[in-house]
Amino acid sequence: MGPVFTPSEDRILSCHEKDETGLNDFHKLPDLFGLDIDKVGINRFRIPLNYRHKDGTLMNHDTVASMYIHFPKGKSGINMSRLYEILQDEAGKDEVCDAFLKNTLNRFRSQMRDNPQEPEYKESYLKLRFQYPLKQAALKSDNWGWQYYDCVLEGHQEKNNKGRVFLTVHYEYSSTCPCSLSMSKQYEDEHANNITREGNGIAVPHSQRSQARVTVELAKFDEFFIEDLIEILRGAIPTETQSFVKRVDEQAFALLNAQNPMFVEHAVRRLSKVLNAYDQFIDWVVSVEHWESLHSHNAVAVIRKGRPGGLK
Repeated sequence: MGPVFTPSEDRILSCHEKDETGLNDFHKLPDLFGLDIDKVGINRFRIPLNYRHKDGTLMNHDTVASMYIHFPKGKSGINMSRLYEILQDEAGKDEVCDAFLKNTLNRFRSQMRDNPQEPEYKESYLKLRFQYPLKQAALKSDNWGWQYYDCVLEGHQEKNNKGRVFLTVHYEYSSTCPCSLSMSKQYEDEHANNITREGNGIAVPHSQRSQARVTVELAKFDEFFIEDLIEILRGAIPTETQSFVKRVDEQAFALLNAQNPMFVEHAVRRLSKVLNAYDQFIDWVVSVEHWESLHSHNAVAVIRKGRPGGLK
């Protein structure tokens, strides 16, 4: 086992670095290890942020933020309160958009330094988690309800000011097993023709709530709406779970499931087909999970665009 580095009592009590109030500023002391750190920052910081919906509505959503910088060797730590000071300041100026992301990430790299003579930090990161509500029309009745989508918006900036933006949407749907559906219909046919007398002549194929986690890399967030991605996902997998259901809607949902039986393998290939059709996506990756009603385990599949060095 190698040496363990711990600050001495003298180093803690006799800190020679002070802040503007005269309090010991321990994080400015020299680095004991001499190592770069890939990411340093905070997560689970809650803040209300404004998001522009496709219909022009500006809506405030409770957001959980994660903020990081790449931290080079030399000092003990960063002033973490500056991260959320910067975020809160930028949130007061603008809605969540490309300018908001760029300005926040720029300020992380420059203003997290203790003095302007230091080099700007090499990389900065911002991740925003929020629930995005949309009105969802019932399948057949003249009703609608609110459908909520768990979303993640991520910004990453490097020292050459190159920025990258990633959007993740969690899309819930119903998946009916093709094999189970086929065997159910086989049994019903055999029962109707007196080949078997087992059961009552009705068999129910197993289906389950399922989820696709879809991440796309966008050239610009301002030119693409979360609603656009959701519509793309609905086109590939139309059996989205419903927020408002009357009997006629429930029957329509049963018919829709019967028309779209799928394994996880079918689901990811359907999604791959539609995502590759959109030039706005620089890259993408999809993970689907079917929370099996037959098995005590889940079925999972992952697929990606396949760019060299791309999303995994």
